[in-house]
Amino acid sequence: MYEPIKGTDDHQWHDKKDIESALQISRPSLPPDKERLVSLDVFRGLTVALMILVDDVGGIFPAINHSPWDGVTIADFVMPFFLFIVGVSLAFAYKNLSCRFTATRKALFRSLKLLLLGLFLQGGFIHGLNNLTYGVDVDKIRLMGILQRIAIAYLVAALCEIWLKGNHNVSSELSMIKKYRFHWVVAFVITTIYLYLLYGLYVPNWEYQISTEDQGSTFLNLKVKCGVRGDTGPGCNAVGMIDRKLLGIQHLYRKPVYARTKQCSINYPNNGPLPPDAPSWCQAPFDPEGLLSSLMATVTCLVGLHYGHIIIHFKDHKKRLNQWILRSFCLLMLGLALDLFGMHLNKPLYTLSYMCVTAGASGFLLSAIYLMVDVYGYKRASLVFEWMGIHALTIYVLIACNLVFLIIHGFYWKKPINNLLHLIGIGK
Repeated sequence: MYEPIKGTDDHQWHDKKDIESALQISRPSLPPDKERLVSLDVFRGLTVALMILVDDVGGIFPAINHSPWDGVTIADFVMPFFLFIVGVSLAFAYKNLSCRFTATRKALFRSLKLLLLGLFLQGGFIHGLNNLTYGVDVDKIRLMGILQRIAIAYLVAALCEIWLKGNHNVSSELSMIKKYRFHWVVAFVITTIYLYLLYGLYVPNWEYQISTEDQGSTFLNLKVKCGVRGDTGPGCNAVGMIDRKLLGIQHLYRKPVYARTKQCSINYPNNGPLPPDAPSWCQAPFDPEGLLSSLMATVTCLVGLHYGHIIIHFKDHKKRLNQWILRSFCLLMLGLALDLFGMHLNKPLYTLSYMCVTAGASGFLLSAIYLMVDVYGYKRASLVFEWMGIHALTIYVLIACNLVFLIIHGFYWKKPINNLLHLIGIGK
C-alpha cells in the first residue's frame, strides 16, 4: 500500500486558466496550504533537459538524434512529452469554469500569442549563430513549428474541456469515461480523418526548385515522380502534399530530417553529400510540424488530458497509478502491434503507431516520477528538474532557440568572429 504524502490531491492545483499554466512560464504565489503537483513540473523539466541534450549532442551521437524517417530514438519522444504534459495541465486549468465564453475567448487569444511567438522564433526572422543579421522575406517565412503545433493541440484540448464534458459526478472509472465521452469522440474523429487522408489521398507527381550555388541566382527544377496512394515514404506521402498545397512549398522547413537517410546521405545517419543515385526528393522542403501531422498530434494532448482527469477524480495514489499504468501498457502494446503490421513508427508523419507508443511512454514516465516525487517524497533530488519545469517556456525561448547565445554573440572585439562564444567553442 502506498503511503500518502500530505498535499498531493487535486486541491494542490491553482486554477490559472491560460497557456502559461499549461507550459509553466512562471510560478505564481500560492496560499500556504496549497502546493503544486511536483511530479508534473519534474516531468516537464526533464523533457526540457532532454530537448537541450538532443539539440546540442544529437549531431555528435546519432543514437540520440532524431530518426531520419521510420523508427524512433530518444529525441523523438520530446515533442509528445510536451504535448502530453500540456494535456495533463489543462485538466486542472479548466477544472472550475465561471463562464465558458470567456474561457473560450482567452484560449483563442493565448493560442494566437503562442502561434505568433513560434513564427518569430522559427519562421526565419533570426538567422542563427555566427550571423548578426535578422529579418525574413514573408514570402518564404516558415509557417509551422514546435510552438505552433503546441498552440493547435492546446486549443483543441482546451475547447474540448470547456464545452464537451458532462456535468454529472464521477464515482467510478465508467462514470469518468461517460463524463468525458465526447472527448473520446473528438479523438476518434481526428484519428479517422488523419488515417483517411494519409492512406486515401492520391499524391501526384510534383516539382520544386533549388538554387545552384555554382551558377549564382539560377534555379534547378527537380521533379518527384509519385502517382500513388497510401505511400508513407519521404517523397510521396499525403502529409507533405497537404502542406505543399495549403501552405506553399516556400513556407516549409528547408532542412528535412530525411536528408540523413541512406538514400540521401553518404554519411548516413549523419548529414552528408548526396549519393550519385540519390532520389529527386532528397533536397525538397518538408515540415516535420506540418498540418496533417499536427492534427494527429492533438490526440496526444487529449490522452494527456485524460490522465489529468484521473488525478482530479481519484484521490488514492494506488488507484491513480493503476489506471495510468494500465492505459500506458495498452497504448504501448497497440502502437507496437500497429508497427509490426506495417504502420511504422514515424515522427515526421506522426503516425498512429507513433502516437500510441509515445503516449504510452509518457504515461509510464509520469507514473514513475509521480511515485518517486509525490508518493515517496524524494523531491530534493529533483529540484533542478522542478525548477526547469516551472520555467520551461522561458528556457525554450532563451536556450533552445539560441536567443541567449545570439545576444552574447552581438558583443565582439573588432570582428564578429572575436566573441565569447567562439572562444569557448560554441557556434564554430
